[in-house]
Amino acid sequence: MKTIDSIPTSKIQRATKLVATGAKVGVNYIKYYGDKIVNSENEAKQRLNKNNATDIYDGLKQLKGSALKVAQMLSMEKSILPQAYVEKFSLSQFSVPPLSPPLVLKTFKKYFGKYPNDIYDTFNATSVNAASIGQVHIAEKDGNKLAVKIQYPGVAESIASDLAMVKPIAMSMFNIKGKDSDKYFKEVENKLIEETNYILEIKQSKEMATACSHVSNLIFPKYYEQWSSERIITMDYMEGEHLSEFTSHNTNQKTANKLGQALWDFYMFQIHQLKKVHADPHPGNFLVSKNNNLIALDFGCIKSIPNAFYIPYFELAKSENINNKSYFVSKLYELEILKQEDSEEELSFFTNMFHEMLSLFTLPFQQDNFDFSDKDFFGKIAELGERYSKSTDLKKMNGNRGSKHFIYINRTFFGLYNLMFDLKAQNIKINNYKNL
Repeated sequence: MKTIDSIPTSKIQRATKLVATGAKVGVNYIKYYGDKIVNSENEAKQRLNKNNATDIYDGLKQLKGSALKVAQMLSMEKSILPQAYVEKFSLSQFSVPPLSPPLVLKTFKKYFGKYPNDIYDTFNATSVNAASIGQVHIAEKDGNKLAVKIQYPGVAESIASDLAMVKPIAMSMFNIKGKDSDKYFKEVENKLIEETNYILEIKQSKEMATACSHVSNLIFPKYYEQWSSERIITMDYMEGEHLSEFTSHNTNQKTANKLGQALWDFYMFQIHQLKKVHADPHPGNFLVSKNNNLIALDFGCIKSIPNAFYIPYFELAKSENINNKSYFVSKLYELEILKQEDSEEELSFFTNMFHEMLSLFTLPFQQDNFDFSDKDFFGKIAELGERYSKSTDLKKMNGNRGSKHFIYINRTFFGLYNLMFDLKAQNIKINNYKNL
């Protein structure tokens, strides 16, 4: 894969790159209008989406950092984005152009005050894995094989300006309006700032590994603080296959169920017992070992769940509460989905919308065992998301709905559900975490 010798770090450099990307998108629309004349609307639209997704991703992968992280987050919204965007943006999870070896050595020296070979016995300056915020290298020390994650230059300093540039796109995509919309972007900004603090990530990683060590078939790497810094993490190198690669060829249902139960127990224990959760559940953060155990990586994005949100959120996972209209409506107010200033039309629309969504989305929690390979269940979720994404009634209203905590909790569940479906895990014990 082609490497990168430099990354735009100043606001002007990064803004210029996005403007150039926007110009390419503008050209794609001109082509689209001509394409519609000679081909069908559907064919022209598909080509437009594919071209735009390619050009936007190509621009973001040069910037890396927050802009690419947002693309990664959007790639998990399979029911909102056109498939072309999902496929292209999903590459940001674990396959982006890495820094060149000379830039790696320069960056390491800047962040650690020494060159890698001054610390490790061996260090491979060619990356084995590059993602949105950092890339991983293999090193050895005292006979141990290590993974060294190095943060891209300028990422931490450009978070606020990057988000300001992508904010108009996100607001349009999710129909967000209103004066208090900033609370959502501030939530994302705060989490991204935390993700660039590798000292915090090591602390969170060690805490999570200790707290979840009893979960069956789940393992974690060991972290080395003495060879880490605010922008560098050294940990054990974990041998395994990315979860997405594993699911693409696995035909052993017993193994799929074993991994699915481990993944589900891991998340349910975090959410219900720890009241905090690994809120970045994409395939690049999980490996499958040779012994078919699940390896959990990258604890930079940990979302704490306050009781004021946790209680009403999971009260609405119970069918008896969903079907008790007055109680259901009261919880929608608690979760800031309904507002006192809403019109009768808005109250009716959003009450019905969330009743339909929650009735479907919470089905796993209303059963002792659930089949996450059920195509009908996931097909209904996709259909529901697509229907509301095209709703003209919804577009007329303010989509600025819900507590700021929804951003990462919903992201967690959408990601978890997608991973469980990719595994085709069956007969999963929903409340097994209580018996661990």
